[in-house]
Amino acid sequence: MKIKLMLLPFILFVTVVFANPPIQKRVLVYTKNGKGFVHTNIATSVEALKKIGILNNLIVDVSEDPSVMTSEKLAKYNCLVFSNTNNEIFETEEQRRAFVSYIHNGGAFVGIHIASGSERNWPWFHEMIGGLFKRHPAFQSFEIKVIDKNHPSTVMLPEIWKKEDECYFMTELNPNSHVLLAADLRTVIDTEKEVYPGRVFGDYFPLAWCHQFEGARVFYTALGHADKDYLDPLFIKHLTGGILWALDKNSKKPNRNKKARI
Repeated sequence: MKIKLMLLPFILFVTVVFANPPIQKRVLVYTKNGKGFVHTNIATSVEALKKIGILNNLIVDVSEDPSVMTSEKLAKYNCLVFSNTNNEIFETEEQRRAFVSYIHNGGAFVGIHIASGSERNWPWFHEMIGGLFKRHPAFQSFEIKVIDKNHPSTVMLPEIWKKEDECYFMTELNPNSHVLLAADLRTVIDTEKEVYPGRVFGDYFPLAWCHQFEGARVFYTALGHADKDYLDPLFIKHLTGGILWALDKNSKKPNRNKKARI
């Protein structure tokens, strides 16, 4: 009888959990590219993001169709992941306004690699994602310094991460961003380094960051050029940490006082 009484709380707990399973969060992976260079890594990145979803109890939808950018359609997503979007990725002002509204209503956003080259004539977008892609030296191996070792996207990384990638240089950097990773420019071979970035950040240049922007949690990583990155367990953990960070506290009340700036 005593054993039955001890088991009763456990049985009740299991019953409640199965009767009320945790609500899955939903993520939209957006891959639209406008006219210009299109990365070959998109298909591989999509497969990697789907696997991240499976492993973290997330529902992952994928689209390259800008018609998904309506307030009604975006309302069902807890996070938008722009995976290697580039150039003009919206077709109408209504789509841009719907995206701004999503951010203002407490959405979450993750940008990967050339996502920082999206909407190059829209200053608000650069401010939101944290910077505007300018150029990169040749694909090569270089050293990346972990600036914040305690972030979910970096906690698994060594203090110095030696990686093959494109070292992105950007302008329009948002000063409110919290830098997570930075390229050690002393290890980057670049004949145009003195032209830009020169000594703007000394021996380092930001590569990944996060910030809270007008109601949304935003994570961006400039890494992820090669197809093989999306098969690399360490890079996948970096991406996963960024996505989960962006999803955290995503249920806060919308900020209705913000106006769309397009």
